[in-house]
Amino acid sequence: MVAPKIFESEYRFCLILWREEPINSTQLAKICKEELGWSRTTTYTVIKRLRDRGVVKNENATVTALVSKEEVQVAQMDELMEKTFEGSIPAFLAAFARRQSLTDDELEILRRIIEK
Repeated sequence: MVAPKIFESEYRFCLILWREEPINSTQLAKICKEELGWSRTTTYTVIKRLRDRGVVKNENATVTALVSKEEVQVAQMDELMEKTFEGSIPAFLAAFARRQSLTDDELEILRRIIEK
């Protein structure tokens, strides 16, 4: 299953949900007010939008995610790769390497990942 499109503010909301789930929607609204500065109605609107797109479930005022953080991250990475780097992993890695100072340990981890 391809994860549905999640926009930036929705992703920040999902980070809270993944950390706290399952969670009562009232409690979730309180956390979103503290961490995101959202009103209760904004939180409920986002819950409804994400529910309608199959990202979350809201049953008996308990909110849970239907897609994992990893699924969303992979979908976002795939979109970035296609949109920005025309699907080219070497182009992505070259751009990344130009902008980041990698430690020897990080380079070794990347080498192992590539070799798999």
